[in-house]
Amino acid sequence: MAKKKEVTVEERLRALYDLQLIDSRIDEIRNVRGELPLEVRDLEDEVAGLNIRLEKLVASLEVIDNDINSKKNLIEESKALIKKYSEQQKNVRNNREYNSLTKEVEFQELEIELAEKHIKEFKVQIEQKKEVIGETKDRLKERETHLKHKKGELDDILAETEKEEQALIDKSETYKTQIEARLVAAYDRIRGSVKNGLAVVPIERGASGGSFFTIPPQVQVEIASRKKVITDEHSGRILVDAALAEEQKAKMEKMFSKL
Repeated sequence: MAKKKEVTVEERLRALYDLQLIDSRIDEIRNVRGELPLEVRDLEDEVAGLNIRLEKLVASLEVIDNDINSKKNLIEESKALIKKYSEQQKNVRNNREYNSLTKEVEFQELEIELAEKHIKEFKVQIEQKKEVIGETKDRLKERETHLKHKKGELDDILAETEKEEQALIDKSETYKTQIEARLVAAYDRIRGSVKNGLAVVPIERGASGGSFFTIPPQVQVEIASRKKVITDEHSGRILVDAALAEEQKAKMEKMFSKL
């Protein structure tokens, strides 16, 4: 049975840096989208909220209309009672009956006066609500237009990048299977703890990429020898030499151009 070829440290470092280049490319694509998906979601929530508000305002107008009709019916009933009591006053037998009917008439007149006052108040409420409805409709129209524009922007970006992003995600997963689990775990942990997602960086002008901390010459020699995986003592990132980084960048650029 053929013995499985042992993977060298250099091969591991190359594979790790390739993985970093793939994941950084995915990050770039997602950065192009930026806050657009979140903006679209927020706008969708706002539009939904405005529609619910409009529905409630329209429903409240219907309630006020019903209240006005109820008061109008009350007025008609009071007028009918006034007419009835006035007719009865013509046939009373004494002052007590006459005064009692007069009080009933006065009470119904007060009922009419109060109902008319309420109707006026309801009509003021209707005008106020109609004004708010108008403002809400204008706001809704403006937000819907903005949402349509933002969705268009997002759809365009997705159309341009979705296929490439998915291909890169698949590549990232494939490359991870080719690297031992403990290194992948370390890579993921470092990548998740740094803002720019760079877990593997080359030496640049005597310092680790993106850092101002100088790496001692002896450590730089060790990194260049590619005999062991070395991490930056300040950031924890895995370090590779500049020559290896350039070679892998050239290789991966060719792959990216075919996606």
